[in-house]
Amino acid sequence: MSNVEVGRVSARSEKIKLHGPEAFAGMHKAGRLAAEALDMLTEHVKPGVTTEELDERVLKFALDHNAYPAPLNYRGFPKAICTSINHVVCHGIPGPKPLREGEILNIDVTLIVDGWHGDTSRMYAVGKISRKAERLIAITYEALKRGIDAVRPGATTGDIGAAIQPYAEGERCSVVRDFCGHGLGQVFHDRPNILHYGEPGEGVVLEPGMIFTIEPMINLGRPHVKVLNDGWTAVTRDRELSAQFEHSIGVTETGCEVFTHSPAGLEFPKFEQ
Repeated sequence: MSNVEVGRVSARSEKIKLHGPEAFAGMHKAGRLAAEALDMLTEHVKPGVTTEELDERVLKFALDHNAYPAPLNYRGFPKAICTSINHVVCHGIPGPKPLREGEILNIDVTLIVDGWHGDTSRMYAVGKISRKAERLIAITYEALKRGIDAVRPGATTGDIGAAIQPYAEGERCSVVRDFCGHGLGQVFHDRPNILHYGEPGEGVVLEPGMIFTIEPMINLGRPHVKVLNDGWTAVTRDRELSAQFEHSIGVTETGCEVFTHSPAGLEFPKFEQ
């Protein structure tokens, strides 16, 4: 979610929703299906395949499972998924250009199931990729895990960013500031806003029943991005590689639940040797 979205969300509602067991059950169902869609794509991400083909597969998968892809026609977005290749940070639009050996790809899927939004993304390697790309993907995945580990009642949204930023920067990478995680549930983008940088103790205090995404975007180069003329595709200004992983989670009495774990254990890509 961009900082523009953050402003819209904050203006819409200052009250953060607290959800009960029925909502958590709905989010588990939606999150699992979104994760299964990403699992399904694993064998199809390879050189020569177009991102448009991947988009069509997810649309068919969603409709076959009585679900609907939330991005499709959302604020004018033309496709069912986001596909962000190499130096694209987020919101890449699927198209007819074939994937090439050595590229890295983030696929972001949000499926609406019985009114609940399961939102998740992960990285894919297109054939054999460079060591620096492997390293960036590993750092980004670890950053996501550290952010999730910071979630518990009484912690703050700032604690999440404070768990991610020093780690990523300590690995000589940077954290994108222009986009953030967000509350969700029966609404696609809601409060609280989850920054992936910041100071411990800052921000909103976490309470049981809060549901939101954590989705750090980590760059090999500098954190600065720009949005292309299509109004959606965000790229690194220095054209260095960018990576992202995302989970939807809910705050519990003792910590948190992740709704979007891969049922097949495919959250982290296998790299060709």
